[in-house]
Amino acid sequence: MAEAVSLPVEREPPPQAAQAKTRKNDSPGKNLFMIELYKVLKNVRSGSESLTILHQLDLTIRDNEFVSIVGPSGSGKSTLLGLIAGLDAPTSGEILIDGQDVTTMSEDALAELRGLKIGFVFQSFHLIPSLTALENVLVPMEIAGRRDASERARQLLEDVDLVARAHHYPSQLSGGEQQRVSIARAFANDPSIILADEPTGNLDSRNGQHVFDLMVGMNRRRGATLVLVTHDHELAGLADRRIALRDGRVESDSAAALGAGDELDSNLIEEGAVRR
Repeated sequence: MAEAVSLPVEREPPPQAAQAKTRKNDSPGKNLFMIELYKVLKNVRSGSESLTILHQLDLTIRDNEFVSIVGPSGSGKSTLLGLIAGLDAPTSGEILIDGQDVTTMSEDALAELRGLKIGFVFQSFHLIPSLTALENVLVPMEIAGRRDASERARQLLEDVDLVARAHHYPSQLSGGEQQRVSIARAFANDPSIILADEPTGNLDSRNGQHVFDLMVGMNRRRGATLVLVTHDHELAGLADRRIALRDGRVESDSAAALGAGDELDSNLIEEGAVRR
């Protein structure tokens, strides 16, 4: 059991992780795993005490995989998502995104990686209130300097059934419509990864299901890796793979194809692999 103190990062991964890395590098230019965490520990200070939010975690997620992460409040779900995004740094361990070690990157390099490789969908939408729906979708593409930004923004709004609301401001949109705008924005730069933190949490069940279906449908068509944090076990069960966290540890890791409650072989859990 890991202690609640920072330890030097061990560069020798567990046997299964080592095998995963070997296989990943067997295909030049294409990584087998889009997300890799090796011995990732996250401690925070609370007064004079050190609290462990995530215990040395080994986790890999394949390219194009749809993974849901569930667990009670305080289990480490949002912390894990923030670490994957490079918005927070682990106390120790390695985190690789598409083969790049984000734990050694500068803030500028992390910002560039997030802009090009990661799309975010938040529970509270985080739209810019002074911009229209179209302009909100345009923002990440204009930052990236895309020449087709205007055309693509309109296409993305069409994908989420909001062309007619393109020139409305967030205050003029319903909660479901605002979340659909945020989904369109998340896909703006064709990211390799979509990180969704409770995207249906502020919506009623009908709008939540509609938003979920749109997000998953766009993801399937565009081929990104989707990591969904949710309290909704019904939605979580629709993922390719469901990971349950408790007290900063992986409590279970199962594939939807195996049926609810069926656990993956321990070697497959370590390698992040799912037999399809």
